[in-house]
Amino acid sequence: MMDTLQDTPEVPDALVRGRFSDGHTDFTVRASSAVAPDSFQVSANRNSADIVLIVSGLNSGRLHATWGQGWRTFAPDWKVWVEDAAFKVFYTGRFIANRPDHGGAVRFCNG
Repeated sequence: MMDTLQDTPEVPDALVRGRFSDGHTDFTVRASSAVAPDSFQVSANRNSADIVLIVSGLNSGRLHATWGQGWRTFAPDWKVWVEDAAFKVFYTGRFIANRPDHGGAVRFCNG
């Protein structure tokens, strides 16, 4: 018997802005609407139920990041990288293949 789920081509989602990866997980960036979205969400491994991050306030400029359960405890530098990568993909649609490895060092700007 043929498995129809595997034989059905994936229907493109017009709200998907793009994808990126940290080398372990594949992330999808999806806008809240096609016209003037006020938020976007990042999900993991093409599973829209596995919400990693929601960024709201795009139109007002009052940005607010909400981390999904299970993702809140990740390292602060990883979370900053995910936010930056998600914004880049949201605005440019460019794929980011891997998180650069800085040898575990965290860089800070002190003015």
